[in-house]
Amino acid sequence: MSAVTSTEKLGCDTSDMLTIHALFRRAFTDAPVLVRGVADGDTARMLPVADHVREVAAALHHHHEGEDLLLWDTLELRAPACALHVGLMRSQHAATAAQLERLDGLMDAWEESAGTTERDAVAALLDDVRDTLLQHLGQEEAQILPTASTVMSQREWNLLHEHGMASIPKDRLLLQLGWILEVVPADERAGWLRTNLPAPARVLWRLVGRRQFAAHRARIYG
Repeated sequence: MSAVTSTEKLGCDTSDMLTIHALFRRAFTDAPVLVRGVADGDTARMLPVADHVREVAAALHHHHEGEDLLLWDTLELRAPACALHVGLMRSQHAATAAQLERLDGLMDAWEESAGTTERDAVAALLDDVRDTLLQHLGQEEAQILPTASTVMSQREWNLLHEHGMASIPKDRLLLQLGWILEVVPADERAGWLRTNLPAPARVLWRLVGRRQFAAHRARIYG
């Protein structure tokens, strides 16, 4: 938990979290469908799907880790009336963490066998992760973000973004950008890029990233 400096004003824009939530909603709604679409023994198809599932699972873990480190204690201290909601968030994070830990073992078994039994176990658990996550994200948006927007400074809120960015390997940054842009409405993408990326990064996306992401997405979705 960070301390507010004497020159900081409380109040922040939490709307970036809605984009991240949309990203996770899409990823974990699609994940069990992608897994079930892999035929028995089709290692060539299984590998990119499995890599994708592991990547989105790791991203969710790091996202929740950032909130655990930077959000809950601050809200409990500055908005005691929010404590019950924070307690619910903590318990949902713990439930998701247990599911993701189980997923890791099931993924190992599937990657080793490429069989339908292991595949179906992975898909069934991803159904559970999706259900837990969809409930959690909706409650966080309704019960947490409005309070955070009034009791945290923009600098404090931005630490969540910085924590998330630090967890992404540099060679995956353009791919992550592609997934984010997919959940930004098409008519808002140019504005989103101008707001969130410096000019050199926008040029890199146009010249390299867009094509790289399209190829990456095609390998996963077929």
